[in-house]
Amino acid sequence: MLLVPLFALLALPFCIAASTQSTHEKLVQLAASNNGVIRLDENTYNLLTSPQRNWSASIHFTALDPRRRCGPCKEFDPAFNAVAKAWTKVPPAERDSHFFATVDFDNAMGVFQKLGLQSAPVVHIHPATEGPRKPASGRTTPIVYDFANGFDAGPLAEQLSQYTPVPIPYKAPIDWSRIGTAAGVLLIVASCIRVLLPVLRSRWIWAAGTVLTSLVMTSGFMFVRIRGMPQSGGNGQWIAPGYQNQFGQEIQVVSFIYGLLSASFLMLTLVTPYQTNPTRQRLQVYLWSGTILVMFSVLISLFRVKNRGYPFKLLL
Repeated sequence: MLLVPLFALLALPFCIAASTQSTHEKLVQLAASNNGVIRLDENTYNLLTSPQRNWSASIHFTALDPRRRCGPCKEFDPAFNAVAKAWTKVPPAERDSHFFATVDFDNAMGVFQKLGLQSAPVVHIHPATEGPRKPASGRTTPIVYDFANGFDAGPLAEQLSQYTPVPIPYKAPIDWSRIGTAAGVLLIVASCIRVLLPVLRSRWIWAAGTVLTSLVMTSGFMFVRIRGMPQSGGNGQWIAPGYQNQFGQEIQVVSFIYGLLSASFLMLTLVTPYQTNPTRQRLQVYLWSGTILVMFSVLISLFRVKNRGYPFKLLL
């Protein structure tokens, strides 16, 4: 009678191994029946994350029911399914040692509660706990996927490949809409080339573009873009206080002032001296000199608005 417990004790490892093998076979069948993605409930989740496992798994926690109103879940789900489908192309020896699975909130609320998950989507990578694929560091706790690169399938496949036996052979599908758009733009450009070519060859067009770009850039356009400043303040204020701040509407006003000042100087130096009529020449001198004086006064007044301690003043 004493030999019965002894035999039972000796047979225990073989029973565990047989149980693990049957669990693995069941997981392989579930993955094969749904394009490489196992739809988990509480029972199959416990099977997949068994403490004795020689396989790894990428588990996607989501909430796809329309009642949950989870926009990111619907956006990320196709990417995860595409990566899982790409994994099915791997030879069985490597494919069956890593599984892709999805846990929907409405099918496994207990799993979400047990893990303390209060948002979705979330991806956990479970390493193998035994066998040759057990991490050298000994860590077997889940690894949380970082969504810093967004919901695209490419970054997902790249990061998950760090935990699979071989890299995931994911290839982004051909974006026919982008190709069609590019082809349409090329056709339009090709058909309009005879009209656009004289314009592109005109030095006055390039000169005007260069002047306008210089005016906008010197007015603070890049400063506002880099710092992400708003177009205007909260109460409709369009002049930001202080020299280290600037609103988007200030760019338009300052560039207009700079442009008018530049045009006035050009008129005084390039046009007015060649007027043959003395009266017209005198009027243009008064006009453009007055414009320069008024615009400089406005520009200086802007400095006084931005900093009340600005000591200079012209007319305004």
